[in-house]
Amino acid sequence: MLNRINAYIEEQHLLYNPLQRVLLAVSGGRDSVCMAHLMHAAGYRISIAHCNFHLRPGDCDRDQEFVRQLAKELNVDFYTTDFDTRAIAREYGMSIEEAARELRYEWFGTVCRQHDISVVATAHHRDDSIETFFLNLFRGTGIAGLHGIRPEVMHRAVRIIHPMLCFSRSDIDRYVDEHHLAYVEDSTNADLDARRNRIRHQLMPLLRELYPSVDTTMEANIKRLADVEEVYRASVEDMADRLEEWVYSPFGFRYTVFKLSDLADLKPQTTLLYELLQPYGFGAAVVSDIVAALPAARTGSTFLSPWCEAVIDRGRLLVADREESEPLQVDSEAIVREEVPYLGFGRECSTIEYVDADLVRQPFTLRPWQAGDRMQPLGMEHQRLVSDVMKDAKLNLLEKRRVHVLVDADGRIVWLVGVRIDHRFRVTDSTLHALRLKIKA
Repeated sequence: MLNRINAYIEEQHLLYNPLQRVLLAVSGGRDSVCMAHLMHAAGYRISIAHCNFHLRPGDCDRDQEFVRQLAKELNVDFYTTDFDTRAIAREYGMSIEEAARELRYEWFGTVCRQHDISVVATAHHRDDSIETFFLNLFRGTGIAGLHGIRPEVMHRAVRIIHPMLCFSRSDIDRYVDEHHLAYVEDSTNADLDARRNRIRHQLMPLLRELYPSVDTTMEANIKRLADVEEVYRASVEDMADRLEEWVYSPFGFRYTVFKLSDLADLKPQTTLLYELLQPYGFGAAVVSDIVAALPAARTGSTFLSPWCEAVIDRGRLLVADREESEPLQVDSEAIVREEVPYLGFGRECSTIEYVDADLVRQPFTLRPWQAGDRMQPLGMEHQRLVSDVMKDAKLNLLEKRRVHVLVDADGRIVWLVGVRIDHRFRVTDSTLHALRLKIKA
């Protein structure tokens, strides 16, 4: 097995050189213990990491101490941490499995940064990959879920490799037994309440009975699907490059624009729109809602993902981070006021304006615009609704949320911030003192 793991690591380019440091994720179970012994015997520069999730009273502490002793036996660095996984899962509304996964990989990244380690290795093997295929197949994921477990992935800027994918569970069992390796048994492995374990203990034995070569057949199928996905992914990326337009708003946030006419031409529309919006967190159900809304294209229609929102606005679909596009929480101190002699200033940019200091009465108030607000836009003879001024300026719905007005002590709007000043307070040839207004960066 030493030759096989070395060949697999080289074939898949999992390590760039034999001196590269690798952080092994070791639970203490049979698979990860086998990986630790193999990687150590092969001469790789390994360190061992272990997470105590406190999910099984007594057993988790036992596992933590076992892995500590294993690292000592192999004479390698050992890093460990503890999590109150159930409490964190409740706090963030996550499943126990999801919380544990996110916690461990976030911590792995921290360890790597602190100790100059560039890659993390987990002990997933061929059987795990096949089980993942069936889990994703039954759950209804796209083609990206049908490649099983890849030899390497990136997770939260951490490079994760799977050097044990070249082995089956029986290969690992045989090696552990032949070398009399000690390990700890995870009591949840036989728990048929978990979907993965039902696949492992019920579905796979049945498939092996019906199709004795199912493991090697599925391994080949997964490799072919991974190749198909590469071709598909390249096409999707090319489509995204053509259809996505990144816009930096003068109101302090970035958003993505898709033309509805382009989305209407997608075929198959739902599948390809899912691929475009999935990176923003939109699931299949929400994408179907967006597809249903496209023919009417009603401005203001809004769709939410866990961290983004999509808004239909005048023939476009705008996608922005929900936090970035929220209304600004600012006060008058966000405006820098500086009185200067008037020397014939021109407008510098949308975040800096000049008004006649003698025509306004301070103190100013900075607040979000409200329905019914009126002003006399620069260059106009009569007052207009602020909402109409923004419409003329072609602000989209995301930007309108962030627009503020600067109001003087008499309640008059001096500046529709980032859009236009009020004509009544403009600087003219008769201005003696100008007030320079600037939005703090």
